[in-house]
Amino acid sequence: MTLAVNHLTGGYSGIPVLKDETFDVQDGELVSLIGLNGAGKSTTINHIIGLMTPFSGTIQLNGLQIQDNVEQYKQQIAYVPEMPVLYPELTLRDHIEATMMAYNLDRTEAWHRAEQLLQTFRLANKLDWFPANFSKGMRQKVMIVCAFMTDAKLLVIDEPFLGLDPLAVDDLLTLIDAKKAAGVSVLMSTHVLDTAEKHCDRFVLINDGRVNYEGTMAEIKDHYQTFGDTLTDIYLGLARNQQASTPQTTGDQHA
Repeated sequence: MTLAVNHLTGGYSGIPVLKDETFDVQDGELVSLIGLNGAGKSTTINHIIGLMTPFSGTIQLNGLQIQDNVEQYKQQIAYVPEMPVLYPELTLRDHIEATMMAYNLDRTEAWHRAEQLLQTFRLANKLDWFPANFSKGMRQKVMIVCAFMTDAKLLVIDEPFLGLDPLAVDDLLTLIDAKKAAGVSVLMSTHVLDTAEKHCDRFVLINDGRVNYEGTMAEIKDHYQTFGDTLTDIYLGLARNQQASTPQTTGDQHA
């Protein structure tokens, strides 16, 4: 087992956003976090990658918790955020070199992997470009290249399809399949439900910081059979139920 989240409670400034979450991601498995905006998906990811400290509960990667060895824990993870985070003073080449150093990669082997990924995402002739020269989609591709060139046992990908052109989406899905075949585990958050339904092995449905249900598509369809046959139908049914059960208030409200 790669990732095990057990009874995780956490949040900001002592206020719990996540409430007793438990789920796992097995070796070679693609699991998708599904939920409305504000359900707790990004907060869950921030705890897993070590940006936030749980109030209670545990997160283990191959039996290792972050407090056991921070460097070893984080080197098992490669993260692709929803919004690309690049250093403005570093070229694409510099970002690749920095990734090699951060993960203690063999330079020859790592550059071979990087060159293949750069060709795939049509960035091979842009090694000396700075982030300011890239579009959002190109910056996202840089993040994907840096993540997928590592030996990380867990890939954490937050809303990867937004901003990518259809060819890049297909290339990314092919890369994910190759990583899965090599035993790498993938945790993905996405609102592109039709793509998730076709490619994910299991789903973790989150609402208000709690895991509503965890299972395969067949199990979810059986559990929520009154909502419909597709992940989109089930998602909309759950969302509408949630909206109907939320007390309405008057006065000025802020998002």
